Amino acid sequence: MIEIKKIIKYAGSVSAGTTVSRVFGYIRDMLVAYMFGAGMFADAFYAAFRIPNLIRRMLGEGSFSAAFIPVFSEYLHTKTKPETQKLINVVFTLLFLVLLVITILGMFFSPLLVKIIAYGFTSDPEKLALTIELTRLMFPFLLFICLAAMLLALLNTLNSFFIPAIAPANLSFAEIIYILALAPLLSPGNQIKGLAISVIFGGLGHFLMQYPTLRNLGWHLHFDFHFNHPGIKKIIFLMIPSIIGISVDQINTFVDTICASFLGNGAITALYYSNRLMQLPLAIFGLAMATVSLPMMSKSVATKNIEELKETLNFSIRISIIALLPATVGLMAIGLPIIQVLFERGKFDTFASLLTNKALFYYVLGLPAFAITKIFANTFFSFQDTKTPVKIAFVVMFVHVILCVALMKPLGVGGLALATSACAYMNVFMLFYKLKQRIGKIGARKILVSSIKALTASTLMGVIAYEIMQIKVLPMIVALMISIICSIISFIIFLKILKSQEMDQILLGINKKKNAKTS
Repeated sequence: MIEIKKIIKYAGSVSAGTTVSRVFGYIRDMLVAYMFGAGMFADAFYAAFRIPNLIRRMLGEGSFSAAFIPVFSEYLHTKTKPETQKLINVVFTLLFLVLLVITILGMFFSPLLVKIIAYGFTSDPEKLALTIELTRLMFPFLLFICLAAMLLALLNTLNSFFIPAIAPANLSFAEIIYILALAPLLSPGNQIKGLAISVIFGGLGHFLMQYPTLRNLGWHLHFDFHFNHPGIKKIIFLMIPSIIGISVDQINTFVDTICASFLGNGAITALYYSNRLMQLPLAIFGLAMATVSLPMMSKSVATKNIEELKETLNFSIRISIIALLPATVGLMAIGLPIIQVLFERGKFDTFASLLTNKALFYYVLGLPAFAITKIFANTFFSFQDTKTPVKIAFVVMFVHVILCVALMKPLGVGGLALATSACAYMNVFMLFYKLKQRIGKIGARKILVSSIKALTASTLMGVIAYEIMQIKVLPMIVALMISIICSIISFIIFLKILKSQEMDQILLGINKKKNAKTS
């Protein structure tokens, strides 16, 4: 039997840390939106930022974690501590050297990279030149953020979740301090360049915040050049298909960027801000469960307890759905006032809010699928199988390209977001089919019953949220706060009426945590 209390506790730690990190992230985004709006400077910055983020996903939280955590978990539970420490050191050394080389090459080949990911900018030489310069300035961020991702993988496998979840806030801290303290002293052209430099300091802070926790747990990082280590070979073998898979995922993102670059000023920025809003509940709830599930399922595989793995998988999916369906309905119902309260000031005008909300509406349709896809993929990763999710991702990628081209004309940025959401559900069903072939039944009926209850409660909650926002006598921010609070309370009440087992377990876990702190 899985320890449900432990899963809820770990997921709660990730959610708490992620919430703090995301709150500062939105303060940062509000300041960037205020200073740069949704015009050329913002488009160039976000387009440039996507390049190191692509490689970060390949060598950081994405493919690296998927390959490293199962192998590290295997060593942790079946090998001695000196053997496990040696694995850590060799991996750290090789990762550092690879990142250093990629950073140097990336700065040199920035013009080519920018023309690939934002080809639409070639019609605007000034915008293209600025994007190239910003890309060069931000590339060193890659070195620090990928090393920070290694620390995250280590700490999560060691059941430390809060610090890795809150550490990304350092990027927001760096940008916020820069915008408030230094940017006003610079000319408009140099302000966006300074913002790019602040990103590097944010990546460094991300790394430095996590390392003391690793030391406190009895582990460290040292250089070790014995690259013939068997663990290295296994990790690289697992990373290759995973890198391809992450590349496919980023190709989908770049397809969005390329298509958006033909939709006029503001399209890329609208996609960015809508995606950021969608990512908040996804990170706090869905990815929190995915973060916790990978090391726990990897341990189950290492100890050959497949029934425990299936229970962890089933419970993770049910909790993700319970959390993300109300977020989906809520953002569809009151997404526009949320965007207006968060971003509509300075150069971010009503047009930018409407454009962002159009993309948000279609993005959030895929919220549950984004989380379940990650959890299903983690199940394959725990078996040290990174090939199956990649094969499926390739099929989904071709469908995504077709849908983007077909939907961008009639729906604009909304079409690009809808293509992404539709493909997420396609990914879920294909992964589910393959996983069922591998491990048998995973309790789909239990998941379905839980989903129906959550959808019913979410729909009723969405009506309440929308109607409260129609009370025009209240200031928008007051109405929004009342709407959100009433939505949360009503959703919990509706689930209690529907006798949701998952909600009872969550509330029980929260109460026990409070009682433990009190005692």
